[in-house]
Amino acid sequence: MLQLLDLAGIYFRAFFAVPTSTTSPDGRPVNAVRGSLDILARVIADARPTRVIACLDLDWRPAWRVELIPSYKTHRVLETQSTVAATDLALTPHSGTPGQSADIEVVPDELSPQVPILLDVLAALGIATAGAVGFEADDVIGTLTATEKRDPVEVVTGDRDLFQVARDTDPRISVRYIGAGMSKAQVYGAAEVAAKYGIQPGAYADFAALRGDPSDGLPGVPGVGDKTAATLINRFGSVEGLVEAMDGRSTGLTASMRTKLTAARDYLLVAPKVVRVATDAPVVVDGTDLLPSEPVDPGGLSNLIRKHGIGGSTARLVKAMEGR
Repeated sequence: MLQLLDLAGIYFRAFFAVPTSTTSPDGRPVNAVRGSLDILARVIADARPTRVIACLDLDWRPAWRVELIPSYKTHRVLETQSTVAATDLALTPHSGTPGQSADIEVVPDELSPQVPILLDVLAALGIATAGAVGFEADDVIGTLTATEKRDPVEVVTGDRDLFQVARDTDPRISVRYIGAGMSKAQVYGAAEVAAKYGIQPGAYADFAALRGDPSDGLPGVPGVGDKTAATLINRFGSVEGLVEAMDGRSTGLTASMRTKLTAARDYLLVAPKVVRVATDAPVVVDGTDLLPSEPVDPGGLSNLIRKHGIGGSTARLVKAMEGR
């Protein structure tokens, strides 16, 4: 199995799940590092993958998405220069090179310095990272799932938009959704996504565009919720099909629904392109994706453990790697 990790989502989740009072010997917070390592240990132990790639946001708010929908992730943009912030991961792996996004995402002051530490630990363990300039981690995952021809794939994320990559055909792709917390994590294949939302996974982006997603700054169509969105997508196949039906005369749409959709026509013409993950992003994988059974740089890892006080979490992840 190939396990793809939505790393930015994981370390954000870890940061808010573990108190900032969790510090290194010099008193600096390492809660996101320790929490992320514990999440990785858990999901690797559960799935026992032979290959693992941690997927990075090299551009958390790509210009091409913002051009289509200006409100895309607007609420996450730093509004004043008084707050220290960083991008989801506007760094190339281990290099410190500035990323491509012109906007700065609001990130807690205590989180930003922990990201390079986490990357250094993953490098010492031998866990590969991957990114694509000008694209989000979702697009990296979308591309890697679309191009995988050999092994089943499990995507680990708290982002429901990635349900769109689930499929039951070979190689099977499932999504381990951790958005409700690790104790409530669930694995969704195509059948589970269909059962939960009443649509096929391939239609999830169109469904989400209709329904809207405040967390990404997508307004959706006012008055259209989950059930209505699913009904419309199942009937017309896609948002594009729905727009064609709106422009026709005899579609069976009620006058009220036609009014709602017509008012949102410009939005509907672009929204699916924003929500759909790229499948042809220029992904670069740093390192081999084969998961080692022991750290590739034990000396470097020991130094990181000693410096940052992350021995327990690192040991749990190493144990998971050994037991896969």
